[in-house]
Amino acid sequence: MAAPSRLSAQKIATQLSRADPVLAQLIRRAGPTELPSRGAGFPTLAQAILFQQISGAAGAAILRRLRKAHGGPGFPPPRWYLDVSTEVLRRAGVSPQKIRYLRDLGHRVASGRLNLRRLSQQADAQVIEELTAVKGIGLWTAQMYLIFSLHRPDVFPSGDLGIRKAIGKGWGYRGLPAVSTAERHARPWAPFRSHAAYYLWRSLDLSPE
Repeated sequence: MAAPSRLSAQKIATQLSRADPVLAQLIRRAGPTELPSRGAGFPTLAQAILFQQISGAAGAAILRRLRKAHGGPGFPPPRWYLDVSTEVLRRAGVSPQKIRYLRDLGHRVASGRLNLRRLSQQADAQVIEELTAVKGIGLWTAQMYLIFSLHRPDVFPSGDLGIRKAIGKGWGYRGLPAVSTAERHARPWAPFRSHAAYYLWRSLDLSPE
């Protein structure tokens, strides 16, 4: 069999459909779908920190102010967060806690302690270990980076609320399924649990409700 990451969206959808008839129904509604890309590297992780616990509109406004304060093209680089004053970051709308997080990330990347290019060559568990060592980056953020930035095919964020809601709805649970229940459902979906997770999220988007 071809390597999982090289299979087409259609072939992955077919294998997942054979593994689970309920998931097959969700896949038919969405159609074979590639995992979208959110980009990789420092900007992606920094924005993940910035957008924590705020609305998308608020996060976008902060990003605009940060780019303006930086004055250069693109997203401010790691070193900038170490050199710029706290006052500038606060005026842009960054909370004190997130300033600490961004500077920790910036320091690790600028010093080479966290080599983001090397992550693409590391095993999933090692990527999670390196990313969660950064202040403000937890397991969920590391898993999203694996799925949408590194396109790893077999990552299942069982603690994600949307995943659990989709399983509850698709498989007929009265309440929100436990994390262990989500993990049990996901076992037959290996080695394409990232793709299964995306179909679960899509099932919520496509819901008639």
